[in-house]
Parts: sequence; structure tokens; C-alpha cells
Amino acid sequence: MGWVSRHQPGAAAIMDLYGIGERTAAIIWAELGDVRRFSLSKKAVRYCGLDISVHDSDGHGSAGKITRQGPPALWWALFEAGFCAARPSSPDYQYYRQARARVHHTAAVLSAGRKIIPRCYHILKDLDDQTLSEPQSTHARPELSPRSVA
Repeated sequence: MGWVSRHQPGAAAIMDLYGIGERTAAIIWAELGDVRRFSLSKKAVRYCGLDISVHDSDGHGSAGKITRQGPPALWWALFEAGFCAARPSSPDYQYYRQARARVHHTAAVLSAGRKIIPRCYHILKDLDDQTLSEPQSTHARPELSPRSVA
């Protein structure tokens, strides 16, 4: 996965965000795919399953829980990236602390992870066709060695 992250323009651009490394960038890039299919960044957040459901009965809406409808690998990557927001050096540290004051640590981490998706959406949308291009490198992709059977 590290090879893809370093040589694919979309994944490499996402790696510039705080808390996103080679593995999480490759997963986010692969799971989001062509972001042009989302007209708004809110729709990308909804696709990830990190939007807040709203229970609306008789015109009175109340915020519910996270929908949790997204791909599991993407959830993992966003949780790991959001976990970095708990560090004092993170640009999202203040947001994490505000969320942590209201809810428990895990929910605050997921909330910080939810803030990453719109950033990824805009980065990938600005790259346009490069987002889906094949990884580019002057070096050949490393061959995987077949596992030896004992």
C-alpha cells in the first residue's frame, strides 16, 4: 500500500493532511474513488457513514447517532486519522477537546475523523482526472514474492 500512496497522485495529495499516512491515504483514496459523483462534501461524509442521523417526528428534529453505513476499511482509516487529533500538536486538537467535553473519547475521535472527509473530498476534486490515474513512477512496482509452502 505504501507504494500506491507514494506514486498515485490522489493518495499522495491526501497524505499532506495531518494524521494521514501511507496506509490510511491508500484506503481513503481507494474507498472514496471518483469524488466527482458527490455534488457536495456532505454527500461524501454521508457515503462514509459518518453523518448524524436525524429523527424527525411531527416537524421536531432531534440529532441522533452516527449512521455507521460506510465501508469498514474506510471507517478504520478515518478513526486512525481522527485519533491523531487527540495529540496537542494536531491542528484539530481544539475541536477534539470541545467534542471530548461533550462525549466520550471514541465519539470525539470519530467526530475528528468526520472533519477529514471534506478536506479529502476537496483535494481529490481539485486533482480532477489525476485522482483516478494509475500510479506513476520511474521505478517498477515491486514484485510480490510467492509464499513458500512448508
